[in-house]
Amino acid sequence: MDIDGNDGASEEPSRQVQVRFVTKLKLQYKAQPASIAIPANATRFRLSNIVNNLIQKGNEDWEPEPFDFLIDGELVRMSLEEFLLAKGISIEKVLEIEYIKAVAPRKEEEPSLHDDWVSAVDGSNDGKAELVVLSYRYILTGCYDSFGRIWRAVGTCTHVLEGHSGPVTSVCICSPKGESVMDQTVATASKDRTVRLWKFDAEESLNQPKKIRAFKILRGHNAAVQSIGSEPSGAMVCSGSWDCTINLWDASASDNEGDIVSVKKRKKGGEHQEPQSEGEALSTFVGHTQCVSSVVWPERGTIYSASWDHSIRRWDVATGKDSQSIFCGKVVNCLDIGGESSALIAAGCSDPILRIWDPRKPGTLSPIYQFSSHNSWISSIKWHNKSWFHLVSASYDGKVMLWDLRTAWPLAVIDTHTEKVLCADWWKNDSVVSGGADSNLCISSGISVQ
Repeated sequence: MDIDGNDGASEEPSRQVQVRFVTKLKLQYKAQPASIAIPANATRFRLSNIVNNLIQKGNEDWEPEPFDFLIDGELVRMSLEEFLLAKGISIEKVLEIEYIKAVAPRKEEEPSLHDDWVSAVDGSNDGKAELVVLSYRYILTGCYDSFGRIWRAVGTCTHVLEGHSGPVTSVCICSPKGESVMDQTVATASKDRTVRLWKFDAEESLNQPKKIRAFKILRGHNAAVQSIGSEPSGAMVCSGSWDCTINLWDASASDNEGDIVSVKKRKKGGEHQEPQSEGEALSTFVGHTQCVSSVVWPERGTIYSASWDHSIRRWDVATGKDSQSIFCGKVVNCLDIGGESSALIAAGCSDPILRIWDPRKPGTLSPIYQFSSHNSWISSIKWHNKSWFHLVSASYDGKVMLWDLRTAWPLAVIDTHTEKVLCADWWKNDSVVSGGADSNLCISSGISVQ
């Protein structure tokens, strides 16, 4: 069977290669499995046309969509002939090509404008709370105007977190699995040296944003707090600061050990406000020699941190000791833990290179992947929580990029921001949210990650 798939375009005669297209997608995406001859110079776009034509032969109502292609587990990012030559694969045998949905945004939503730089974003609540239904998923942002904000949808801010006296530098959602949408807990960190904890009702129907104040203020750092992360159960949070330390805090509303002040309900404008308490650190980890720029708490007993001292450290929560250190020769701005078995470390530094390490491999501290398509410092990295291969990065070059470990080139470059991008995260598993110095929260949706 000979398939052209070039939509009538005239091209130079090309060598032919016998291929068989296979997929793990649902039945409606499956093309006939027969071996066919296609031009060896076919690019990804032309391969996608061919597969769409094959599917349409068995389904007249099929609407074409873009696909990506894997050969021996690696994404094809050049012509078929160039790929086979580069990998030393014979053109004489029948080649099996797996097709998957292309990972790229289908839609760019209208930006949600803030009053200053959007420095932090967290869209993870749909992955942490089992009872959070689709309509109550939200985005948490932090801004240089000193406020945190809860966004229900594009342009719809439901709650304003009021209380910090300096720019908000980091935010995280703390609500444990199974917690009701009516009782969500989030945390914010600020240049005012405090971490604050907040509760709100994600189900609440509001005509205008509701101002709320923190139920607990956590004091103990001697300099600006740069990053916070939540323990998986939501019971504790950790924070990294410009004072070079990492503090651990109790995130509960009760007055447990560590609370030093409890303030009763007060009236403001004739309305009662919820009681507010102050807390001190349960423990402090010391070891970094410069700003702790990023902290992640992926499992109960382990915290990872990144620092301007060029190191990434893994900490044992029980002992407070760092059990592993990686030195990368650059200021480290951000990190995240994910990928295969949630064990890979991805980090962004004071250069355009995204680096990934596998700490399970003994005897080597060299990155196993290095991606270099950005043009400036990388400010944020997040793994997709349902994929071993996919992650998103943000950079001061104004770009957000989607990555797949199976290719060295970005899957998509999102350039909706007009100035440097400061933060990015996944939302609802099929969207990317990002904030930047243009004061916008941007949402790129319709991203199909398998």
